Amino acid sequence: MRYQYAIIGGGIVGLATAYQMLKKKPGLKLAVIEKEKSVAAHQTGHNSGVIHSGLYYKPGSLKATNCLRGYDMLIQFCDTYGIPYDLCGKLVVATSEAEIPELEKLYQRGLENGLTRMTKITQQEANAIEPHLKVVAGLNVPYTGIIDYTVVCEKLAELVVEMGGEIFTNHKVEKIQISSNYATIETTVKTFETDMYINCAGLYSDKVAGLTQKSIDTRIIPFRGEYYMLKPEKRYLVKNLIYPVPDPNFPFLGVHFTRMIDGGVEAGPNAVFAFQREGYHMSDVNLEEMFESLAWPGFRKVMMKYWKTGIGEYYRSFSKAAFTRALQKLVPEVQEDDLIPAEAGVRAQACDRLGGLLDDFKIIEESHAIHILNAPSPAATSSLSIGLTIAEMALKS
Repeated sequence: MRYQYAIIGGGIVGLATAYQMLKKKPGLKLAVIEKEKSVAAHQTGHNSGVIHSGLYYKPGSLKATNCLRGYDMLIQFCDTYGIPYDLCGKLVVATSEAEIPELEKLYQRGLENGLTRMTKITQQEANAIEPHLKVVAGLNVPYTGIIDYTVVCEKLAELVVEMGGEIFTNHKVEKIQISSNYATIETTVKTFETDMYINCAGLYSDKVAGLTQKSIDTRIIPFRGEYYMLKPEKRYLVKNLIYPVPDPNFPFLGVHFTRMIDGGVEAGPNAVFAFQREGYHMSDVNLEEMFESLAWPGFRKVMMKYWKTGIGEYYRSFSKAAFTRALQKLVPEVQEDDLIPAEAGVRAQACDRLGGLLDDFKIIEESHAIHILNAPSPAATSSLSIGLTIAEMALKS
């Protein structure tokens, strides 16, 4: 089967890329190849459904520029196709005086990223919005919203097919060969020939890149984020979204509260090393994948650097009481019995050989291929912008 372009991965970045390519160049012979039986089966379908504002990201970075542009594109897409969302806003709060300097840095970064409607708020102002919140000072970020990204993906997939693209589910890529004129992609079902392929394989993006590149300087390390839901009768404790001031030395946002588009309230996540790339449960173990991660020199350096933080994250994984105490720093009235175990997610965190946890999106080009090797949050918010960026790269080749 011969195509001009093949996209490996049916998550939101892969589908947004296919959509943007077909919009820019109608009539392309394009295939999306997905190993699961449906699209959005992994990172996209397991995230919290937050529309991110662009608050946290270094000005001028790929994350910042694509999040800011992607935010507007996502809202317009949802308005066009009637996809429900709610720009409910969020509070980022300092729970002690010691956190205020970091809160001020975050405010300045938000201003640099153009978030002019963001405001500093006092304890009284914060409690007028979230009455049950423990707070010393905070930021009100009205841009932030909630959505179901699986619904977005279903619409993108529908549009891709309407525009002439083809989506092949249950096709796991096993081998890729590059010739002078095209690439051959062998899956568990059939073989595709394509002028160019685009690797949007998420948790397996480095593995797919490794099928044609001998040395990859980036390894995907899976981190599981575990969540609880507030019992329905306790949802009144949280009106919208409440986030702590992030630890500047740790590349995760800390446990927080997120109202979901269906009305539920999610609490979490922690961030623990997962023993397999799609390890959504503590009992999920793939020895080969686990030892690949542990053998990566960069990840060993990460473990040495963050071992104390890592122990705390694992402690919350095993202790519901400890998880509850972390949440009580934000909302003291939350009790252990108020929390119901919820579905976990896995973040594909890229790590280089020197122990750097990549903070920005990473896209590399080679002959007949484009690899998206790091696209963590806010990739879902940014997806239509990332997809446009990749489409422009691919179509100019």
